[in-house]
Amino acid sequence: MAAITASMVAELRAKTDAPMMECKKALTEADGDMAKAEELLRVKLGTKAGKAASRVTAEGVVAASIEGTTGALIEVNSETDFVSKNDSFIAMANAAAKLVAEHNPADIDALGQLAYSQDGFGPTLEDVRKGLIGKIGENMSFRRFKHFSGTQLASYLHGTRIGVVVEYEGDANAAKDVAMHVAAMKPVSVTSAEVPAELIEKERSVAAAKAAESGKPADIAAKMVEGSVQKYLKEVSLSDQVFVKAADGKQTVAQMLKEKNTTVKGFTLYVVGEGIEKKTDDFAAEVAAQVAAAKAG
Repeated sequence: MAAITASMVAELRAKTDAPMMECKKALTEADGDMAKAEELLRVKLGTKAGKAASRVTAEGVVAASIEGTTGALIEVNSETDFVSKNDSFIAMANAAAKLVAEHNPADIDALGQLAYSQDGFGPTLEDVRKGLIGKIGENMSFRRFKHFSGTQLASYLHGTRIGVVVEYEGDANAAKDVAMHVAAMKPVSVTSAEVPAELIEKERSVAAAKAAESGKPADIAAKMVEGSVQKYLKEVSLSDQVFVKAADGKQTVAQMLKEKNTTVKGFTLYVVGEGIEKKTDDFAAEVAAQVAAAKAG
């Protein structure tokens, strides 16, 4: 049986907003497996348990560059929010987005080898990155990027932390609205048919566990599960979501696009730090450890 520490309980509580004792019970039942404990809490407490898990903790910026039907979206990370607001860091991020759009590098390493000079550093983007690390005194990295070409493009940046590029045919204003919608509602696919199978299965598993706890007959439980899955698909597919600017509060994105004679072929959404665990120092634990060490000495 894995030892359940206070820091593990605190981490799960921060992710799920669940009561501390419920977090401890879930971790105990999951034998210390954080992901499994989070899913157990979702079954017991409902969707609330998953909401805080999407909180962004890593720092940095998302930058975009679009020129006609060619463009790019990139995430560049830093250790602190302070550095993410540094003019030199932002200039490097914007330059990197432009380099991706212009050269379509194969990967992060290839991007770093592209010619670029800034603040006296160069002759490559990687040299600039290393130079700024030395100058500012904080690590920074190019995390991910995507290159776009051959179709109409619309972008939207919510500050520097959320970026969206929409590939479309039709009305530019409608596409821009869709990009803003994606930033706000964070769908996972254009249509429900394109939702990744693993996400559907995870939702089905959670729904099945909740249905089993309800004690309903098997046929009713099966309908409950299917209903939950269908509800989930509508919530995460762009076409089925209620358009954020809908005047009647009911019009879906698909209906709005039909009115505007516009087709969305795809979209890319970057949220700074998404999926990155940021190290947090436990001051109390550190003090306790120092006291214990002093006593032992």
